[in-house]
Amino acid sequence: MKFFKFLLLFITLNISAQQGGMWIPSLLEGMNETEMTNLGSKLTAQDIYDVNNSSLKDAIGHFNGGCTSEVISDKGLILTNHHCGFSQIQSHSSLENDYLKDGFWAMSLEEELPNEGLFIEFIVSITDITEEVLAVVNENLTEKEKQSVIDKNSNGLMKNWPREAWQDVKVKSFYNGNQYFLFVTERFEDIRLVGAPPSSIGKFGSDTDNWVFPRHTGDFSMFRIYADANNRPAKYSKDNKPYKPKHFLPVSLDGVAEGDFTMVFGFPGTTNEYLPAVAIEHITEEFNPTNIAIREAALKVIDAKMKTNDAVRIKYASKQARIANAWKKWIGENLGIEKSDAVAKRRAFEATFTKALNEKDLNDKYGNILPQFDKLYSDFGPINIKRRNFIEVFLVTNELMQMTFRAYQMEEAITANPEIFDKAKARLSGTLKSIHKNYDVDVDKGVFSNVMPFYNKNVDASIYDKTAFTNLEDALKLLDGDAKDVLKKLNKDAAYQYAKPMIAEFYNTINKEFEEKNQPITALQTKYMTALMKALPEARYFPDANSTLRVTYGQVRGYSPRDAVYYNPVSYLDGVVEKYVPGDYEFDVPEKLLELHKNKDYGQYADSNGKVPVCFLGTNHTTGGNSGSPAIDAHGNLVGLNFDRVWEGTMSDMNYDPEICRNIMVDLRYVLFIVDKYAGATHLIDEMQLVHPKTDKQ
Repeated sequence: MKFFKFLLLFITLNISAQQGGMWIPSLLEGMNETEMTNLGSKLTAQDIYDVNNSSLKDAIGHFNGGCTSEVISDKGLILTNHHCGFSQIQSHSSLENDYLKDGFWAMSLEEELPNEGLFIEFIVSITDITEEVLAVVNENLTEKEKQSVIDKNSNGLMKNWPREAWQDVKVKSFYNGNQYFLFVTERFEDIRLVGAPPSSIGKFGSDTDNWVFPRHTGDFSMFRIYADANNRPAKYSKDNKPYKPKHFLPVSLDGVAEGDFTMVFGFPGTTNEYLPAVAIEHITEEFNPTNIAIREAALKVIDAKMKTNDAVRIKYASKQARIANAWKKWIGENLGIEKSDAVAKRRAFEATFTKALNEKDLNDKYGNILPQFDKLYSDFGPINIKRRNFIEVFLVTNELMQMTFRAYQMEEAITANPEIFDKAKARLSGTLKSIHKNYDVDVDKGVFSNVMPFYNKNVDASIYDKTAFTNLEDALKLLDGDAKDVLKKLNKDAAYQYAKPMIAEFYNTINKEFEEKNQPITALQTKYMTALMKALPEARYFPDANSTLRVTYGQVRGYSPRDAVYYNPVSYLDGVVEKYVPGDYEFDVPEKLLELHKNKDYGQYADSNGKVPVCFLGTNHTTGGNSGSPAIDAHGNLVGLNFDRVWEGTMSDMNYDPEICRNIMVDLRYVLFIVDKYAGATHLIDEMQLVHPKTDKQ
């Protein structure tokens, strides 16, 4: 603990300029604050995070646990990405009211649509509890014993931590278990859909443009938080009122220029910045390629069906986007690792680390770490791939296999504990209904035929003609009767008979072996993190992303992805029209948007050269979970909405390179232009506080 406190003190005192890193907002005073100032920020650390007064953090919400959102009015109006709200938009869509195709705009509070299960969570406070959590933890304990102590200490702190009745607490580990923080949170569960552009704007470019620049996607949607009469979190009720936030973000009409400061504030999901070279090699050369191939095979079927059938398009829009997103990201990740020579550079760093161990007499304690990694990954690689391939086939791409997987879980649960039969049956029934809400048997059969060969040579598509699972009514009949009757019918089903041996093998062999071989790697990674900090204390160490609130700062910058090519940092509405292909699945453009462009009817949303900016690039270090995060200017105003990274920079989850890693943001002037001039939802513009920070010289 004393060493770690020294490290934090050192980091606070170091004033070297740097971009990259995902920083804890409660620890920005000192070096981070100085760096932000050097990049052009006028904000103080207290402006960003303050427990006792309203601050920027109070406007940043975790959107449904997977994205970020921000409050942009004093009536709880929320902005996030179109792809973050996609499943909610889809759930309200039908052939009669195709909000995916046509967009949706509530012209009054009464027209706003509730969304069951959707939540937004805010951070009330962040407290370092490392000393309390790691009390009595020592190197003489086994990994299992250490974790038991950590869990006991964490649970005790959460149980007794002071908070309001409507607030929650959670504990998260940082630096691979070297530091712990406790978060007090407030979760709002009455979230209503306010507005969304048509997919031809919100998903413009679709798969072709995904992860690349120049980008012309208006990736935004709008929701509203409702609270009870006391402005506190509450379940949906018609009596609830729009939430009065502690803070909301003013919106800048002045936009950005190259070199401007940008801060992205949100909930990044997962990064692995401190992996050894052998792990990066395994991921990019062995692990990613097999999973890319599986998803590509699934997308080949889904894409073809969606392009020719509107009903299928609506049903599979969200699933297709989810499958395609990671598929293309992994391809870019592999290319970026190769382009940046990341493995060789990581090995060179490891040589420096090894030299430092010798110089500081730490070799006896930590010198075996890198050789151990080599041995462990050699043994771990095959089972890691096998396990993930199973997940891709049974849980990500093919829905019949997913239904059999959930049925197997029910069988195992009620066999072990017959008393939970009713509860387990209800859970499976809910899963079946959820899948069948957006299910097409022909699509799924095609996906099965394409993806199963990657996992098992026995590909029997005839099970689709014999199983009850492909029809919801028949599937639910499998659950009629007592436990004995249900299990008897289940085990006679053709699809279940086909899948059950593979699922049993996954649970009884594959997953167990994975856990056995992954556990020592996880423990060694924790030890490696400690060793790095001791051997190279002058290096910069930000904690890996773990879905907690983080600040990443940078500047608006273009980049050069390859020789003789340079991307300017801002794209324009002109580019949307240049890409326009009438009737195309990815590049169609609404007639009204074309008309606005033709007439140059831009209102107050054009920049100084008379063009409407659509997207811009920054050097902010982002990842999944940062989707929907606000891009905040030097004065604390909203200028953009983060939604993507450039393809060459998706490797930033393992290797951030400031030369080629860029995040992509929707310019807020384009959002306002679409809301106002395209949708005519001027009442939403009136809710916002529009400012001119550059001309008013705030």
